Amino acid sequence: MEMKIDFPGGARVDAHFGSFTVRTDQPVSAGGDGSAPTPFSLFLTSIGTCAGIYVLGFCKQRGLPTDGISIVQRAKTDPSSGMVGKIELEIQVPDNFPEKYLPSLIKSAELCAVKKHIEKPPQFEIQTQVVESVN
Repeated sequence: MEMKIDFPGGARVDAHFGSFTVRTDQPVSAGGDGSAPTPFSLFLTSIGTCAGIYVLGFCKQRGLPTDGISIVQRAKTDPSSGMVGKIELEIQVPDNFPEKYLPSLIKSAELCAVKKHIEKPPQFEIQTQVVESVN
């Protein structure tokens, strides 16, 4: 997958891929307009929504209603490093959800591709390339 990242103004940085544009910004306190989520917020969002896709798929495959199901994600920061040290996902289900499926909901969320990539991260290669200016 290839994305094009550009800088539309201020502290905004946008990513374009396929027919989509994902906009990011910095909060006002960091020099942005607060017009969009920060890149790091989107990163964290990708974890919870990815787990949600797997929980949704599990329920759909079994004809289980998803009304009242939600996932609460908590990122715990390690005070010594300032880095996220733990991410908790709590799958909340209504009291009438079949109890026998609760362990399977956890297993389905654990299949999240984003989570798997964090657990076995890719290598990064960053380089520059000079391109001809268009005047």
